[in-house]
Amino acid sequence: MKKDRCTAIVLAAGKGKRMGSEIQKQYLLLNGRPMLYYSLDAFQKCERINEIILVAGAGEEEYCQREIVEKYRFSKVVSVVPGGRERYHSVANGLHAITDCDYVFIHDGARPFLTEDIIERAYAAVIEYQACVVGMPVKDTIKVVDRQSFAVDTPERNALWQVQTPQVFSYELIRKAYDLLLEQGDEAAVTDDAMVAELLLGSKVKLVEGSYRNIKVTTPEDLKIAEAFCSGN
Repeated sequence: MKKDRCTAIVLAAGKGKRMGSEIQKQYLLLNGRPMLYYSLDAFQKCERINEIILVAGAGEEEYCQREIVEKYRFSKVVSVVPGGRERYHSVANGLHAITDCDYVFIHDGARPFLTEDIIERAYAAVIEYQACVVGMPVKDTIKVVDRQSFAVDTPERNALWQVQTPQVFSYELIRKAYDLLLEQGDEAAVTDDAMVAELLLGSKVKLVEGSYRNIKVTTPEDLKIAEAFCSGN
């Protein structure tokens, strides 16, 4: 029986404007290493993953190759490709760099607390459902507001999840969805990969438990939380 080939696309092309730093967030040091190191390391160590495509900021490919891939000996990184104007352009660039893949894991490089357990849970779900995303049930009550910020609805909390990454799909499915998206042009408003599959193909996407620690480091406050996690607090 042919063994499934799994590719991870790690996105490191964001500008990180909310961080308020001259250094892009994926290169900020966390416990002495660039934040990007940690997600790459998780995929590198997981036997389930065959190869990694690293999507860097346009013009930063050589820097990532030298200062991240080669410095830390990430042998599974087979290609460093430039990102695009929007997130979905960057994902598409990563998908186009894949040559042989059954399932693809799309992950934000600014989520440093990815674990092998999360990867394995996502893999178990994708082989059954073909499309899944990692997330966790929300803890807080959520309000839907109008344009004047008045509450108009309070959804049932037990039906709401906060979505994380990796988001995992059969390669054929997500490649087809992204190709259709790009054909439609830049008017399509999508915020994550699951939405691309849902809108373009009508795919049902399974939610898989991630971790409340699997945060995306976006603001200075997030960075302090990440540092606390690293120190064991």
